[in-house]
Amino acid sequence: MDEYQAMNHQSHHWHLTTDDDNIGWLGLDKVDSSANVLSGSVMSELNDALAVIEARPPRALIVHSMKESGFIAGADVNEFTQLESEDQAYEMIRNGQRVFDRLEALKIPTVALINGFCLGGGLELALACDHRIVVDEDSARLGLPEVKLGIHPGFGGTVRSTYLVGPQAALDMMLTGRGLRPRSAKKIGLVDQVVPRRHLQRAATQMALNPPPKKKLSARDKTMNSGIMRPIVARMSQRQVARKARKEHYPAPYAIIDLWKEYAWEPQLMYDKEARSIARLMMTPASRNLVRVFQLQDRLKGLASNRDFKPRHVHVIGAGVMGGDIAAWCALRGMTVTLQDREPKYIGPAMKRAHELFKKKLRQTHLAQAAADRLMPDVAGEGVDNADVIIEAIFENTEAKQALYQSLEPRMKPDAILATNTSSIRLEELATVLHRPERLIGLHFFNPVAKMPLVEVIHGDGTDPLEVEKGLAFAKKIGRLPLPCRSAPGFVVNRILFPYMIEAMRIGSEGVPLTVIDRTAEKFGMPMGPVELADTVGLDVCLHVANVFAKEFGMEIPKRLSEMVERKELGKKTGRGFYVWKKGKPIKPKAQNESAPADLTDRLLLPFVNEAAACLREGIVEDADLLDGGVIFGTGFAPFTGGPLQYARDRGIENIMTRLNDLAGRYGERFAPDDYWAYLLGSDAAPDDQSDADAHDTDGH
Repeated sequence: MDEYQAMNHQSHHWHLTTDDDNIGWLGLDKVDSSANVLSGSVMSELNDALAVIEARPPRALIVHSMKESGFIAGADVNEFTQLESEDQAYEMIRNGQRVFDRLEALKIPTVALINGFCLGGGLELALACDHRIVVDEDSARLGLPEVKLGIHPGFGGTVRSTYLVGPQAALDMMLTGRGLRPRSAKKIGLVDQVVPRRHLQRAATQMALNPPPKKKLSARDKTMNSGIMRPIVARMSQRQVARKARKEHYPAPYAIIDLWKEYAWEPQLMYDKEARSIARLMMTPASRNLVRVFQLQDRLKGLASNRDFKPRHVHVIGAGVMGGDIAAWCALRGMTVTLQDREPKYIGPAMKRAHELFKKKLRQTHLAQAAADRLMPDVAGEGVDNADVIIEAIFENTEAKQALYQSLEPRMKPDAILATNTSSIRLEELATVLHRPERLIGLHFFNPVAKMPLVEVIHGDGTDPLEVEKGLAFAKKIGRLPLPCRSAPGFVVNRILFPYMIEAMRIGSEGVPLTVIDRTAEKFGMPMGPVELADTVGLDVCLHVANVFAKEFGMEIPKRLSEMVERKELGKKTGRGFYVWKKGKPIKPKAQNESAPADLTDRLLLPFVNEAAACLREGIVEDADLLDGGVIFGTGFAPFTGGPLQYARDRGIENIMTRLNDLAGRYGERFAPDDYWAYLLGSDAAPDDQSDADAHDTDGH
């Protein structure tokens, strides 16, 4: 048995062979995983493989993936949670750097053959190779997304990326975390070639046999890397980052800039500083919580376990903003879609928006045209008979929806999904007219459909679990995160979000400037203030949901909201709401008094957190993790907190209860702490049984 065979016999993840040209092919196929990730054992075995290659070097080395799913998705994030100290994190990172240094130091040409995604540590491995070839497919992505986990590249990526593509392109990749398409990666010099899949191996062989000269930085990039320019560029980058992320919430992008500014003059020193910096970041609450968010995202994806349901044709009824955009998104994701409404004039605007979406997202003309061909106007509703998924997205009226279901049910395929996009009506009420009421589910999308990643998959008391599984599978099929929810007023996202927006309106009516209210929420970490959010959602929609909550929970509706809807001042859609809107953006006047009341943050955010506890007590979602994940991806709730319930745990349950009681004493019983907090503290009060949750509702409404 030679050295290569011995290595293959001992290795679980890596496989090393040579071809007729004596080119080494080092393939990664991580066991028990659908995608390659750089776990501790994968890195250890790579180090062993490199020792074998050093001892008996082939003519060249091609590093590739043996999985069809892609190259390498990055480091094993789950191992981050096992780190207990900065020193432990530092040693792990330095060991990884040493492995990649060993790869870079091989005295033979090395080529990374990238057959799909290549992210984080995967791209850092590719950067340690002499050259990179990537498949010419729009779905492939190359990037350094570590900033989304509250850290930055740690296996030499901050150094090698800067010296390969220049500081401007490298900083943009690291600070945004965006993945680049293959041709964009080629344009900045991140990869050497972009080739069709059928030519990958041949192209890699030719590059290994005839390696081109290594790319050199342009004079402009060398100047930017100089000691004179680095502080100037760093200040500009910090200002850009500050517009989107506060340093106290997201320290990682600022650490990236500081690393480059202080140490780019000495790469070897920068490797050590990179390891020290990422080790510190890994121990911060922000990074811990962002890793938690990543794991929550994976859990939501994993809920779609039904592989037998393979929908191809979606029929959407209702071509308004929601229905039209749902149809467009499904077509974008490869589905055949028929879009129905009463007359062609109602479908036309939806088709126009869809074409704009296709051009923006797909970029290449032939791909955009293919998506457009998959979306067909269907006034007569002929698509119903063959559809695998039927989504009703008409106006919120129980009788109208029920009449529609009665006309649809006899024509539907027996195994087709029948779903409503209702935001407020209980499924049990809607399903009473169906012969098979157990088949109706909710698929609740959020506006804008193309940006919001969450879909609530709603089930009622009598819903067939198989239909829910099919709904989860469909959401995953179109690239959305499914959150299973019990049918209840507002479900999860609206149930939690609207009291927060209504409270902001109340505070505004008390004389606090709207801009101060919004800025306070944004300072906490919300992506948008509650007043701007209400305008964006539409004040007519806010009033409709508020009326539902008034009926269910006794919520008081702000008088100003009703008056504005009567005047057709509906927010962004009409150009005037709480703000005046120009070209899709709100004009926010400068307030005479810019100071915020001392309790403003708690008054805005604690009802949000309290409502989350009520949802969990009532069993609207299965557990706290699902609720936190759903709220983050459905509302944008400050990700660095880990979600509203994680925020409450970190802040302290007793503190939350004390503050809510204080607010209730000053502003009313709507702030009364939900019973779930006492349950968490281990008192005698247990959460209400789900079956009678409504009868014992004490969530502060």
